[in-house]
Amino acid sequence: MPTSVVRILVSRHSAFYSPLISAVAAGFLADEGLDAAYRGVLPKGRAAAEMLRAGEADVVQAAVSSSWSAMERGEANLPVHFAQINQRDGFFLASRHPEPGFTWKDLEGRTLLADHGGQPLYMLKYALRRQGTDWSRIDVVDAGSIEQIEAAFRAGRGDYVHQQGPQPQQLEQEGIAHVVASVGEAMPPVAFSSLMAMPSFLDSAEARAFTRAYRRARTWAQGTAAEEVTSREAPFFPGVDRDTLTAAIRRYQTLGCWLGNIDITRDLYEQALEVFLSTGAVRQRHPYEAVVVPPPE
Repeated sequence: MPTSVVRILVSRHSAFYSPLISAVAAGFLADEGLDAAYRGVLPKGRAAAEMLRAGEADVVQAAVSSSWSAMERGEANLPVHFAQINQRDGFFLASRHPEPGFTWKDLEGRTLLADHGGQPLYMLKYALRRQGTDWSRIDVVDAGSIEQIEAAFRAGRGDYVHQQGPQPQQLEQEGIAHVVASVGEAMPPVAFSSLMAMPSFLDSAEARAFTRAYRRARTWAQGTAAEEVTSREAPFFPGVDRDTLTAAIRRYQTLGCWLGNIDITRDLYEQALEVFLSTGAVRQRHPYEAVVVPPPE
């Protein structure tokens, strides 16, 4: 029987984070004697680092980039990133109409409802520049929150929408949109999302057990039939059609988001930093060693 509780919070809830969800849903954490309290998305107005420092959570799904802004604000006693979730951007572009010959330059002169969360927007700008697309020639709309973006597109606003799975796949299943491109395919692999914790937690036996379970879960999420992953994760996505969730998971598997080991490698870290420096999102080249630690073994 599980004897230790690990409290997990996430910045976003999406099929993109299936390795972490599967660690709970497929029983990997329980196998290590851990009772996982998956508490969902961070409360509005609360920062992940703040909640970790206050001892209100043990592990948070975030991104190495979240530490850079905090470092530039002069914050101290920051959490560290110890395991990678995704090595590709996980956002898709969906069009209101079928576009079998879509190219990124087709966005020019059109209206795009773009997710304006910091990292998603910077990655999108970077990918478009690599694809030779002029950002200034796109009517980029900030429709608000994840829910507001979807509501605006459903109401007829915009030619394209920029979302994580399974939202665009759900729109496609309903005949409202057609997925035409992946941001992850339009740019190099990158340290997109990761797990972070306070160093004090990473010194614990619970952290070592968590890491063993998470390592197995990530391999399982990448290598298991998408239908089986969906069968375990479906309770975490109420209201989402199972075929839709399967389509999103399969697409992430095909993209290779969860390939490789769980270490956050220096090359992927530097690629993420390049995105943020080139778009003006950060001012300094923050050293790898100040942000990333090896997974506890």
